[in-house]
Amino acid sequence: MLRRGLSIGLALLAFGGLAARAQAMGAGDTAALQVALGALGLYAGDVDGLAGPGTRGALRRFQTRAGLTVDGVVGPRTRAALGRRGRPGWGRRTIGFGDRGWDVARLQFELARHGFPSGTIDGGFGTHVQAALLRFQTWAGLPRAGVAGPATRRALRAPPPRSPLAIGRPVSAPIGDRFGPRGARWHTGVDFPAASGTTVVAARSGTVASVGDAGDGYGLKVVVDHGSGVRTLYAHLSAALVGAGAPVVMAQAIGRVGATGHATGPHLHFELLVRGAAIDPLSAMGAAARR
Repeated sequence: MLRRGLSIGLALLAFGGLAARAQAMGAGDTAALQVALGALGLYAGDVDGLAGPGTRGALRRFQTRAGLTVDGVVGPRTRAALGRRGRPGWGRRTIGFGDRGWDVARLQFELARHGFPSGTIDGGFGTHVQAALLRFQTWAGLPRAGVAGPATRRALRAPPPRSPLAIGRPVSAPIGDRFGPRGARWHTGVDFPAASGTTVVAARSGTVASVGDAGDGYGLKVVVDHGSGVRTLYAHLSAALVGAGAPVVMAQAIGRVGATGHATGPHLHFELLVRGAAIDPLSAMGAAARR
C-alpha cells in the first residue's frame, strides 16, 4: 500500500493535482524522497514534504539519469534505483541506532513536524535522532525505548500539537524566518529582525522559568511558563529585564533584542513550547499579531 499510495500521489501532482492531494499522499514519504534526491545532488530545496515543482523536476532528472521511464512516479523501479536511500519503506522494520534509509528520513521529518527536530534530516539514525525520539516518546506517554516501532509510528500519525493558550506578539518588528523546514534542518521558532536594544515583551502572563546563557547557541534567553504546559522562549537577547521566578504580565518588558549566541545579526528568536514540543508560534497568535 505504501508504494502504491506514494506512486498515485506523485502521479496526481505531476498531472496538476492540488496541494491537498500532496498531503493525502503523505508528507513524510515526500520528505524521504527529497532527502534521497538531495544526497544525489539533484534536489536543493527545503525538506518540507511538499511535492512541488522542485521535487518533481529532481525526480524526473533522476529517472532520466537512471535510464527509467520519466513519468514522475515513485514506483518500485524508481525506489530500487535509489538503492539504500529508497528503502526500506515506512513500517517495514523497527528503526534503531545506526540504521539508514528511507524510513529513517521519514522518522526524522515526522519528529521535527511534531516539535522534536533532530538536526539535519539525512536518513541516518545517530545520537541526535535517538535523543529527539526519546523526548517524543516521553511526550507521547510511550515507553522510552529509543527505537521506533509500531507504537511510535501510530503516535506520529496524530496531528502535530497545538497550543491550548493564545499568545501575543513579543516584539514590534517584522517577521523574518518562520517556523518549519529550512534546508535539511527545522527552524523551531520565528525570527523577528530588529535593532539591538529593541524591547522584547512577554507574549502572555506567567512566571519566568529561567534566565541565562546555557551554552546551547541561544545566547542570553528568557523562558516564561504560562501554565497548561505552555512556555515561551526569547533568545539572543542583549539584556534580560527580569529574573527567574518573577511573575510577568502580558506585554511587560522582559528583555532587549541582541545577537548573543549563534546569531548572524540582531534579532529575536521566539519559540512556543507545549510540554516541550516546539510548535509554530504564529498558530497561537491572533490575525493582527501575525501581520
